[in-house]
Amino acid sequence: MDNSMILERLDRIELLLSFHKEVLTFEEACLYTGMSRSYLYKLTASGIIPHSKPNGKLIFFEKAKLNSWLLRNNRKAQFEIEDAALRYSFRNR
Repeated sequence: MDNSMILERLDRIELLLSFHKEVLTFEEACLYTGMSRSYLYKLTASGIIPHSKPNGKLIFFEKAKLNSWLLRNNRKAQFEIEDAALRYSFRNR
């Protein structure tokens, strides 16, 4: 392994360790969500994803809001749908 690969891996590990923070930078948000830089920038530019630009340039993400956004449009598993249908049918006899 050459030095550049080792440095890249160390940088990535350092960023992953920073996820305990409440506010993430753009780069940290990319790693946290697994999104590419271009896609995340597209989402921020169109106002689709919640973010902050305190000085009008740097982009920051509140981790709680980012988690809420990532988990929206929840889909139920098949067993949850079947369980709800069964409970409905017993309730409405």
